[in-house]
Amino acid sequence: MRVSSTRAPVLFAALCAALLQGCGGTSDSGTGGERQSTPTASAVRVVASTNVYGDIVRQVGGDRVSVDSIISDPAQDPHSYEASTRNQLALSKARVVIENGGGYDDFIGKMLRTANNASSTEVIDAVQVSGKTAPEGGELNEHVWYDLPTASRLADRIADALARADPAHGAFFHRNAEEFDDRLAPLLAEEARIKADHSDTAVAVTEPVPLYLIEASGLRDDTPAEFGAAVEDGTEVPANSMRQMLDLLDDKRVKALIYNRQTSGPQTERVKKAAADNGIPVVSVTETLPEGQDYVSWMKANVDALRKALGP
Repeated sequence: MRVSSTRAPVLFAALCAALLQGCGGTSDSGTGGERQSTPTASAVRVVASTNVYGDIVRQVGGDRVSVDSIISDPAQDPHSYEASTRNQLALSKARVVIENGGGYDDFIGKMLRTANNASSTEVIDAVQVSGKTAPEGGELNEHVWYDLPTASRLADRIADALARADPAHGAFFHRNAEEFDDRLAPLLAEEARIKADHSDTAVAVTEPVPLYLIEASGLRDDTPAEFGAAVEDGTEVPANSMRQMLDLLDDKRVKALIYNRQTSGPQTERVKKAAADNGIPVVSVTETLPEGQDYVSWMKANVDALRKALGP
């Protein structure tokens, strides 16, 4: 889904001075992770647009990074996010910034244009790192964090950026990125097994967030195009698309429904109920990192849930 945001206000110098003491170098709360160590005094300051990227930074940077994730509440719908002066201040102090790109988190670019350190900040765009492009005649699926190879490349790219910011610990960052890649390997293998066992099996989604996971698992998305687009854009689903979606479930033409619980509303709840009423498994996913998990454990839970829903 695309995050809509208001333009972040430009901070006056006096406001920056007043807030500097209280807003510096914070790490978001409410996320798990195996590298939740306390940052050192000389840690590299990093701002990530969401806690998904913030967690990957922490796994690569360990106690050598201080991370501020702008969107960090797993109960928050990113559609409604509005950047704040606190976000602007954190970004003005960052050496490295991680954004999703692809139109997902444009508030980052808006804040960077007003930041006084823009020329010295290294910005990593996850969509650019992914190499993903829009299909001919279609739109880019910007939810690249659900693509495991992209996460692997991003970890390597983050290690490079941190090494430039803190050359003395370059080997540490690259070693951690390699360990992150190693943890992803079993998940990639499981996706391949699902593809071997369930190639071209039809599924439906309430919103396009998990499509890269579905594609890597060899599954076919039969969701009516206008349904997913309306949910993603936060608009009313057209009546004919709603009917097509319900028919998919009533006729049991899909094996599973993948449901983004962060964009729930009356129409998606109706679809979820129709799946349950027809005995179709519902795989619940989220857009940001759930509390108590890191990126790899989160993606493993998603892959395992998908495998369970599809059956042997």
